[in-house]
Formats: sequence, C-alpha cells, structure tokens
Amino acid sequence: MQDLITVYIPTHNRSDLLIRAIESVRNQTYKNIEIIICDDGSSDDT
Repeated sequence: MQDLITVYIPTHNRSDLLIRAIESVRNQTYKNIEIIICDDGSSDDT
C-alpha cells in the first residue's frame, strides 16, 4: 500500500487557478492523495 500524500492548496479569489491546481494533482500517477483546500474568505466563486 502506498503512503497517503496530502496536498494543501491555500487560495483567495483565484477560482480560475484552483480548478487547474486540483486537476493537476488528480492527474498525477501517484493515486493515494488527499487534497485539502483552504479558502481565505474569497469574494468570488472560489
């Protein structure tokens, strides 16, 4: 079993880049990954 890797993505008003960042992580060959996203009070659709 592979070790769990955590990818932490902080964001603020960057919904356009957040989707790309998540897709990039999900497209990796290593599959035992959790993604944690921290939104710092965005006013857009993040």
